[in-house]
Amino acid sequence: MTHSARPHPTNPRITVLPVQPGDPPFRIMEIDGEMAGRATSMTDVLFIARAAGIRVHDLDDPAAVRWVGGGKLTWRPH
Repeated sequence: MTHSARPHPTNPRITVLPVQPGDPPFRIMEIDGEMAGRATSMTDVLFIARAAGIRVHDLDDPAAVRWVGGGKLTWRPH
């Protein structure tokens, strides 16, 4: 029998929602299903997570962050 080296939770604690129009455009960030802040960049995502006591080591890890409406490089409305 094989075991996964690292179990993956089905729901990451952090969710970054689609880009919203604004000056500058922003994405709402949720932690544990509650609004945690407005992010305008990947750096903001890391700062908001850290302020909530969460260290994100890999923004591409689906067990850490769920990106809705575009990935970590999407910061402008379509």
